[in-house]
Formats: sequence, C-alpha cells, structure tokens
Amino acid sequence: MQHNLFHISDEPTIRRFEPRPSELTTAPVVWAVDHERLRNYLLPRNCPRVTFYAGPMTSASDVQRFLGTSRAVVAFESAWLDRVRSTRLFCYHLPATGFSCMDECAGYFVAREPIVPERVEVIEDLLTALSAREVEVRIIPSLWSLHDSVAESTLRFSMIRMRHAVPRDQLK
Repeated sequence: MQHNLFHISDEPTIRRFEPRPSELTTAPVVWAVDHERLRNYLLPRNCPRVTFYAGPMTSASDVQRFLGTSRAVVAFESAWLDRVRSTRLFCYHLPATGFSCMDECAGYFVAREPIVPERVEVIEDLLTALSAREVEVRIIPSLWSLHDSVAESTLRFSMIRMRHAVPRDQLK
C-alpha cells in the first residue's frame, strides 16, 4: 500500500506542482517527503536545522548520547525562534503515484511530471505541530557543534539549509 507524500510551503494556493530544476537531479522534478520525515520540514523554509533519529545501524551509545528517550530530534538556532512562532505553513497532501524514492534516509521522493495536490492543510503553530509528532525540539545558539557531532555518529540525519546558519567564524 502506498502512502501519501507531502510538500510543505509558505505559499497557500498551489494548484499544481510543476517539475523544477534542482542541483541534486539531472532533470527537473517535483519534491515530496514521506510521512515520517515530514517533521523535518515543519519550520520556515530557510531556517537552518539539524534533524536526526536512530536507524537500524545506530549504536546504543549514540542513542543514549543524542536521543535519550526521544524518537527524533529537530534542532534549530535560537535566532529563528520568533520566525518559527510567527510562520504559517501549508502542508500539501500529494498522491504517491508518479513519485520514486530518491533518498530513504531523508524520506525524499521525486516526480518528473506535474503533480496536483489532493488537499492542503494549514499549519498555524509549528512548535505544536512538531510536538504532536512526538519530536524533541532543541533550540540552541549555534548548530555547528551538533551538526559535526551528529555527522560523525551512527545516527540517520538530515542537515537542512545550513548555509543560513550562524557562520562558524562568528562563533566565540
């Protein structure tokens, strides 16, 4: 059974998703994410974030060190908190038909043909939406230390929009 896929946007009236060029693909595509990794996108578009969860190859010591009792973590910089609180997002529910998995760890799916959303859901409170998905939210001054530690761990992770993070050379 195929499950629906999702596209998160700050645009409320998308009637049809057209394939767009991407630096990660050779041809234009429509991007979508699966239900499990939807949590990684419940933040403003350019908000840098470090997200992670345990996979089948994750060590018990990494679970203890990074996750504790949490199922998944989404961390973002404290400078983004006001924007996170004031942003409204739109969750487009997309049919799974026509998509293929591009990255299982990140939950990325792509389609090469236009996609018409089945419906759109308004997300008014992003922190509440994350909490409802049983995600631990970490709000920290800088992501870089966590980024580096998670990247060297056995966790499954996604580092999103890091080009918008506080630059390393501005850290004390």
